[in-house]
Amino acid sequence: MEIKRAGSQASGKGPAEWFTGNVRLDRLNEAPDPALVACASVTFEPGARTAWHTHPLGQTLIVIWGCGWAQREGGPVEEIRPGDVVWISPGEKHWHGASRTTGMTHIAIQERLNGKVVEWMEHVTDEQYRQG
Repeated sequence: MEIKRAGSQASGKGPAEWFTGNVRLDRLNEAPDPALVACASVTFEPGARTAWHTHPLGQTLIVIWGCGWAQREGGPVEEIRPGDVVWISPGEKHWHGASRTTGMTHIAIQERLNGKVVEWMEHVTDEQYRQG
């Protein structure tokens, strides 16, 4: 058993290649081989969001604070709130982030396939984001 104490790992800024706006990443766990699970707490300030992306084995989001939006390619922008659990299917192109006026924090859980948990793509345009 390993316990990672709160505050023992430094927070990081979400890279501009993957995010629009101010995003804080707190890596919670990356299970050692042969386990495949990685999880992080991600906090988005109002207006912040991910770029479009996919996950080879899917992703689960658990919203723990605020109000956010999520969208799969070709679908409507969906509001997500604390207590909501979002399942994104393997290979499903999507984005998620805060609403225009309220920040949002979620726990993101995904699994590695051949060492990779995510495939990053183009940024969500302001026009796509305004649909929310």
